[in-house]
Amino acid sequence: MGRRLRVLDVGLGEGNQSLRLVRAGHQVTGLESDPALLDRVRGSLEREPEGIRERFRVVPGSGQDTGAHFLPGTFDVVLCHDVLDQARDPHSTLAGLARVLDAGGLLSVVIPNVTARAMRPGLAGDWQGTLRALGGPAAEGAEDPDRFLRLESLTSFLARIGVPLVRWYGVGVFAPGAAEDAENAENAEARVDAEERAGRTDPYRAVAASLHLCGARG
Repeated sequence: MGRRLRVLDVGLGEGNQSLRLVRAGHQVTGLESDPALLDRVRGSLEREPEGIRERFRVVPGSGQDTGAHFLPGTFDVVLCHDVLDQARDPHSTLAGLARVLDAGGLLSVVIPNVTARAMRPGLAGDWQGTLRALGGPAAEGAEDPDRFLRLESLTSFLARIGVPLVRWYGVGVFAPGAAEDAENAENAEARVDAEERAGRTDPYRAVAASLHLCGARG
C-alpha cells in the first residue's frame, strides 16, 4: 500500500465515499451536520472490523466549522463534494478548508455546473424547466446569484487562498438515464470509459451536470 493519507470529508452523507477510503488504508475524518445521517454512518461503522473503525472519525458539524475542530495543516486531502453550493457562506467555507490543508495537500471540490444547468431539462424534453434554467434577461446592475460557483470565479478565489486550481473535470457529461439502463458488462464498461474521457475533454466537460475542481496547496 502507498502512503496513508489524512483525509477530511466535508458533508459526509451516509459515509460511502469515506468508507472506501478507510478500507483502502487511509485515515478519514468525516464532518456531517445531519444527526440522522450521522446515526447511519455510526451504524455502518459498527459492522466494520476494528481496524476500520479506528481509522474513521465522525465529527458533527459542517464546512463552516473547520476552524473550531482542526488546526492548520491537519489534512493531506480535503473533499468537499456537492455541499459548497449549500453553504451559508461559501467564501469562508472554502477558505477554512484551504487552511486545514498541509503543504502539498489536495482540495477536491464538486459543484453543480450552473453555467449549463439548462442542458439536462432540455435533453429530457422539459421545455418549461429549460426556460426556467435559462432565466430571463438579467436586470442591468443585478448581481449574479451563482457568480461564486462559476469556474472563473472559483479559479480566481482558489488562487487567492493558496490552493490554485491544477485540474478540472466534468462529471455526468451524458444523460444520467443512461446509467440506469440494463446493460451487460461490456456496455457498462464502455459507458464508464466514455464518461471519463468526455469529462476530461473540451467542449464536452463544459456542459456536464457537475464540475470537479482540484486545487493544490503549494
